[in-house]
Amino acid sequence: MAQTNITFGKGFVFLGFSSFAGLQLLLFALFLSLYLITLTSNVFIIVIIRLDPHLHTPMYLLLSFLSFSETCYTLGIIPRMLGGLAMGVQDISYTGCAAQMFFSASWACTNCFLLAVMGFDRYMAICAPLHYSSRMNPTLCAQLVAASFLSGYLFGLGMTLVIFRLSFCSSHEIQHFFCDTPPVLSLACGDTALSELGILILSLMVLLVSFFSITVSYTYIVAAILRIPSAEGRKKAFSTCGSHFTVVIVHYGCASFMYLRPKASYALERDQLIAVTYTVVTPLLNPIVYSLRNRAVQTAMRSAFQRCLLGKG
Repeated sequence: MAQTNITFGKGFVFLGFSSFAGLQLLLFALFLSLYLITLTSNVFIIVIIRLDPHLHTPMYLLLSFLSFSETCYTLGIIPRMLGGLAMGVQDISYTGCAAQMFFSASWACTNCFLLAVMGFDRYMAICAPLHYSSRMNPTLCAQLVAASFLSGYLFGLGMTLVIFRLSFCSSHEIQHFFCDTPPVLSLACGDTALSELGILILSLMVLLVSFFSITVSYTYIVAAILRIPSAEGRKKAFSTCGSHFTVVIVHYGCASFMYLRPKASYALERDQLIAVTYTVVTPLLNPIVYSLRNRAVQTAMRSAFQRCLLGKG
């Protein structure tokens, strides 16, 4: 118990990108620019979808919730990372680290479940188009979104409790820019085998269950598309799924590499670069591949700009 009390009072120190000392200002400018673009794009997508009645369909409403989840995820990580780049080293309390891990893990798990729901939406649209409107009704959409958020919070809480039941009696320097499970777990003393197993089981439940759901959806989708007689029809059907599939590959590829492996294989500097991908690049990828290349969203954006110009005029 005494050891736990010492751990609680000591807190942690982020080393962040200290190994790139000569590049920190450049990285700060780069990540700040990417973050502002990501934040602006996701917020803009949410506002456009809410304001344009033509986009009040399940696909775009689910996209708006994914953009909201991605925005919340980045808000808990990137501002502190930018502060670390600007100041070199940054302290975080024990409870602050636990809170950051809870919220980042919760939003990351929520993203997985929302991507699975979006895959199910594409399955219904392509495989059962005549029943799409009646089955993917607002009530079902609300229930699926609520289940995604609730499940994300529960799994995030579980991962945080598994890590912070440990004692941290060695170095308190986190070789990372936020309180992610692998770098924090690497600081724990004593036997961490049970905690490693717990994290692995929770990660498997989130990643494999949601990815299995997406795989089943796409199996039926591909089978249905291949039965479409015209090449133009097949191309149009595939185009509605291409954006979702691209984000799924990037999201699940990075997450699987980070969380579905034993503690002995952690390489903190390499893992830090992988973490940059899913904390900075992936949230920026979503509005680009989902919306900014989507004709319906582009039309809604032009209408919004025209209304603004007419209003000023």
